[in-house]
Amino acid sequence: MMKKQVLMVLLTLSLASTTAQALTLDEARSQGRVGETLTGYVAPISHDKETLALVDRINKARAESYQQLADSNNISVDDVAKMAGQKLVDRARPGEYVQGINGKWLKKSSAAH
Repeated sequence: MMKKQVLMVLLTLSLASTTAQALTLDEARSQGRVGETLTGYVAPISHDKETLALVDRINKARAESYQQLADSNNISVDDVAKMAGQKLVDRARPGEYVQGINGKWLKKSSAAH
């Protein structure tokens, strides 16, 4: 139980630092250029060069964070990424895009939690 709580704290800190580094990620989200997925990685909605470069940079940083968390908690990197993905989708703000289980992009409404 404690291990899971520690993991969630580390995961939250990791996600916060990843997004804090890249103000452009917030801009891309609010402009509808990228969306969060349940896999724990951001995906492009707009396929211009700038957006694709941002997605690549953010996903590489996330992959490194997920790997570190997985190694230090003796769980699979896929499990870490999926936990992060669920949190990131849940935390998306109204007007931002998230990818549903069916793979379709959904725009978060103000009623969504």
